[in-house]
Amino acid sequence: MKLEHVFAAQHTRTSSLALFWAASSRLATAGKPQTISILPPPSVTIFFTESENQRQLRADAQNTLRHRRKNSAELELLESGAMLICGLKLTHDGGIALVNDSRIVFSIEMEKLSDCHRHARLDDLASVERVLEIEGFTPDDIDALVVDGWHAGPDGQSRVDVRSQVGELSLPTAPYQESPGGDPAASFHFDGLPLAGRSLSYNSYHHAAGHLFSAYATGPAAAEGRPSLVLVWDAGMLPTLYEVSPGKVRKRAVLASLFGDAFTEFSRRFDPYRAQYEAELRKFGKEWPFAIAGKAMAYAGLGKPVPELFPLMQRVLDDIGPMTVGAGGVLADQLIAERDRLCPGLSDADLISTFQDFLGEMLVRSLIRVVERFFPHQAPDLCLSGGCALNIKWNSAIRRSGVFRTVWVPPFPNDSGSAIGTALAHQAARGGGHTVDWTPYAGPVLEEARPLPGWTSRPCTPQELACLLADTGAPVVVLHGRAELGPRALGNRSILAPAVEAGTKDRLNGIKEREPYRPVAPVCLEHRAPDIFDPGTHDPYMLFEHRIRPAWRDRIPAVLHLDGTARLQTVTSEQNPLIAEVLEHYDALTGIPVLCNTSANHKGRGFFPSIASAMRWAGTSYVWSEGILHTAPDAPPPAGDRAVEVTSPKR
Repeated sequence: MKLEHVFAAQHTRTSSLALFWAASSRLATAGKPQTISILPPPSVTIFFTESENQRQLRADAQNTLRHRRKNSAELELLESGAMLICGLKLTHDGGIALVNDSRIVFSIEMEKLSDCHRHARLDDLASVERVLEIEGFTPDDIDALVVDGWHAGPDGQSRVDVRSQVGELSLPTAPYQESPGGDPAASFHFDGLPLAGRSLSYNSYHHAAGHLFSAYATGPAAAEGRPSLVLVWDAGMLPTLYEVSPGKVRKRAVLASLFGDAFTEFSRRFDPYRAQYEAELRKFGKEWPFAIAGKAMAYAGLGKPVPELFPLMQRVLDDIGPMTVGAGGVLADQLIAERDRLCPGLSDADLISTFQDFLGEMLVRSLIRVVERFFPHQAPDLCLSGGCALNIKWNSAIRRSGVFRTVWVPPFPNDSGSAIGTALAHQAARGGGHTVDWTPYAGPVLEEARPLPGWTSRPCTPQELACLLADTGAPVVVLHGRAELGPRALGNRSILAPAVEAGTKDRLNGIKEREPYRPVAPVCLEHRAPDIFDPGTHDPYMLFEHRIRPAWRDRIPAVLHLDGTARLQTVTSEQNPLIAEVLEHYDALTGIPVLCNTSANHKGRGFFPSIASAMRWAGTSYVWSEGILHTAPDAPPPAGDRAVEVTSPKR
């Protein structure tokens, strides 16, 4: 492949970093090697030497990019005078977000590029330049660089280690969280970030502030100019409640003395997760996000909570002492050591389920106390953020309490939203406002790729896709538009399948190499959801639980979790026109406005970045992308297409 072909592909904004790096690696000639990219784990370094001719080609390509902007959205944005803020998350869940005064332009998580590992770091600053270039920008276009805050090292200074054109270095950052009595929205200024051949200044904000602003600025309270409470509970911090209003942030209360990793620390002491925890710890280190918390939330469905154990759990935690690192694990050790006396007859799943409910009740009880004290006779808004806000049991318990006017969780509450959050913190600090326009589909575009040999391709409308699902019952990979922000697949990087057979859940878990107890989420037309789910409310991001109504449990068994609940995604034609249209046609064919929706990815990797990646996975015979159905060589021929009349729902 010639270098100019690589750049031409990039200029269509459908090329991938992988394509660029692969082509670059083929340009190796004699001379001093130059590192062009590292995206661990695993770390992969590609070396090449650039000749004078190749450097000229690169310069010409950059000029072509600037010329292309004459009629582009990027040029319109640049000429508008809007301040462009680039947020960087340089540790795990690494990402690059671009925010202007009115909207989130994009947010690219490293794990979603080129089949990277989940939670991949951004520790090579050269990747920042390449992502900006693919998106139609250069470092010169950026008005402010902002780096997410992080943990302090042995010297007490918060730093992140990165690679750059000048070698390896440690960049100072804001602390992980504000000190007692400190300003939660404090800005820290530093110099010395090497990018585009220059040493640049940058700002940094507390890691907690990134979570706070990513939740508030994208939520309904900010959109309507109202203040809101924001609960931030991440792995390395206590559950902290802030009050945010336009122009002001104040800490209201610390709700408990448990760090956010308490549930992981508790669950990992039991047999289903002990070996996995040790393996992940050896491979990635203590600061890496463990996969256990999400799995244990599902595993709890195998057991039943025992509220009678709550007082015992509280007494043991009180004896351990407040703010003890690993307190959840210490509690689990004591329960296991005296299991026959303290909790006879209870399974691992019972204990995990009980501790999960204990934590949820603790949060609700503490929130009610704060509201009664500071907001009597009011129902304030509440935003939830931090990794703990991915726990749908806790989110739902808080919402069911009835204490709050609204309970908002963005689709990126964990560190996948940190690049966005730190950029929004800077926007607020410079007086740019506390709200932003955004869409959950602002991740990377699909990478350009050809179908694998033997696969056939033909045009396929959403109606024909619905017919394929109804006629074959087979799962279909759907890759469409930009990827979702955050960890949930919401229709643009999804595997869709009919939910009418219980065995479909086993099939999906099997092809994804997941544990058999793991649930599969339903995606449902929003106007039909209340008939099928309880409460069946507007929930477009799979962050709350719903119960499937009795009349529907036998009709959609594939999305019924072990405890009778489902992690529902509701869809409208405004939110995702493609998925809504598929569901409307599928409903017209079957009378069921529900499909299975699970993420499209290789095990342990981010979303499929291209159709070729999905085909190599070989978990399904069908890949649908941008109006084209790609079919594997060994796939049975689908039944003939059926025309159906779809009646638009009453709004």
